[in-house]
Amino acid sequence: MKLRRALLIGLPVLLAGCTRRPMGYLEGAAGPASIPVQRLGNGFVAIACAVVLIILAMLLLAIANGRRATREQGGVVRSGTHGLAWIYWGIGVSTPVLVAMTLWNFVVTREVSAAPAYLPVDVEITAHRWWWEMRYRATPASDMITTANELVIPTGAPVRLRLTSADVIHDFWVPKLGPKMDMEPGQWNTTWLEADRPGVYFGQCAEYCGLEHAKMGLRVVALGPAQYAAWQRGMRQPAPASATRGAQVFIASCSGCHTVRGTDAGGILGPDLTHVASRGTLAAGLLPNTPAGRLRWLSATQQVKPGAQMPQVALDQADLAAVAGYLGSLR
Repeated sequence: MKLRRALLIGLPVLLAGCTRRPMGYLEGAAGPASIPVQRLGNGFVAIACAVVLIILAMLLLAIANGRRATREQGGVVRSGTHGLAWIYWGIGVSTPVLVAMTLWNFVVTREVSAAPAYLPVDVEITAHRWWWEMRYRATPASDMITTANELVIPTGAPVRLRLTSADVIHDFWVPKLGPKMDMEPGQWNTTWLEADRPGVYFGQCAEYCGLEHAKMGLRVVALGPAQYAAWQRGMRQPAPASATRGAQVFIASCSGCHTVRGTDAGGILGPDLTHVASRGTLAAGLLPNTPAGRLRWLSATQQVKPGAQMPQVALDQADLAAVAGYLGSLR
């Protein structure tokens, strides 16, 4: 009866941490800057579980040994028969394991922090509250690409990331591609990542940065070399000329903050929107980049993302719909 009760109480606790995908934020690591970290995490979990089980077994043996000695000695506990030797053995077993884990962690940290000598893609990322600005360095400067919230990279090529912040401390982290790195105002930190297969990888600001910290996401889109080259060519083109009502309203109401290359919009406070319709999401991963998503963002900015630096645009529904349609044409 006691055993059954213990199982009923203990099994839910033991199984509470068991899922089909343990450590899902690292599972599926897709590059040399992240695979060692995934192995380290999985290894630490396995070692920790083994140590806990070994120490638990020793504690149970110590208890059993102490009770047996007490019975044999008529209920009198004498020196040397209390089972503490088993606890000492547990400490002796766990200490070298913890030291070995520390050394393993140090080796992996050095491995992933050492970027390859040649990094063909070089991107400056500036964190803002609460969005990401990406600038692809290039020579000549006219070939530089500026985008926001979506980092596009080629597969099989290491990418250098130069990181800074425009306001407070942020932290760049795409778990499946590389390690974390702080982004500090007035300072450039450097890290790298690489994707060995195409796909979309999700990242997040990992340093609390204020009200909308939890809604400061980003996407890394890894493309094959040919697709990446085509993406580069498209991003370097200016926006198509447009005489629509939406374009006119955008220039009149939004150009003070946003840039659309090829037009009179040259603002620098908000994201560059030259090819905004080619991105998968809006508002740093918060909304899908669909006609409905664009209209919702323009119509209810502060309801969707309270505290966002973008103010609510004072336009009627017809003009909001026109601007949303114009943004949808910017591919």
